[in-house]
Amino acid sequence: MRTLRDKQESGIRNQDSGLGKVEGRRLARNQPTISTRIVLPRQFFERPTLTVAAELLGKVLVHRTRAGVAAGLIVEAEAYIGEDDPACHAAPGPTTRNAPLYGPPGVAYVYLNYGIHYLVNAVTESEGSPAAVLIRALEPIDGIALMTRRRRPEKGGRESFSVKRKMTPDPITDLCRGPGNLTQALGITLAENRLDLTSSRLSIEDRGHVPSLIAWGPRIGIRVGSDRPWRCWIDGHPCVSGSQSRAKARATMS
Repeated sequence: MRTLRDKQESGIRNQDSGLGKVEGRRLARNQPTISTRIVLPRQFFERPTLTVAAELLGKVLVHRTRAGVAAGLIVEAEAYIGEDDPACHAAPGPTTRNAPLYGPPGVAYVYLNYGIHYLVNAVTESEGSPAAVLIRALEPIDGIALMTRRRRPEKGGRESFSVKRKMTPDPITDLCRGPGNLTQALGITLAENRLDLTSSRLSIEDRGHVPSLIAWGPRIGIRVGSDRPWRCWIDGHPCVSGSQSRAKARATMS
């Protein structure tokens, strides 16, 4: 008998967008500017998590602060679903920390990972059904100069980005590659935890970018539940943080 998760996985691998395509290796920032910017409504997030994860690819995460606006195209995401998912923060049941997961969809769930990096998630499914999509990587679009300043290490800080700037032909692709790097670049901290993604300074917009090909593979950076192929990315995109060679399935968006 097929489980609900099986049905979700089957559905996302056969969906047809019917929209224009964006090639994975063609950077969005080099394409014509799209004037239409629609903030995703709550209904977008109140759906099966794997569907939301796939359709978040190509959308734009935006953070408006006093320092300016920073935004990036979502190119990689990971799903965490329910108390029966050992890698989901809801696995131990409701706690003070994971309370946003049990709340309404379309809310930001931000937490400090290993005391080092802030990670940002979009809460999904209906209220009371704990699930979320972790945003793993972005292609920088707006506020690139601001992102670069934020990623530069202060005295005594990490030097990873400075080193990568010397090694990478296009250092901009490294600005938001990885969930901890993108929050640093966009200035996202615990202050953004529980913000409404549909009506606050932190939002996700539809600007008309549609991936031509989405790849699926195992989740990464976790100790349990890594066998579940719930990580998706725009196939071939240079800003993807994890390996692109372990795909279990691909869904062509035609």
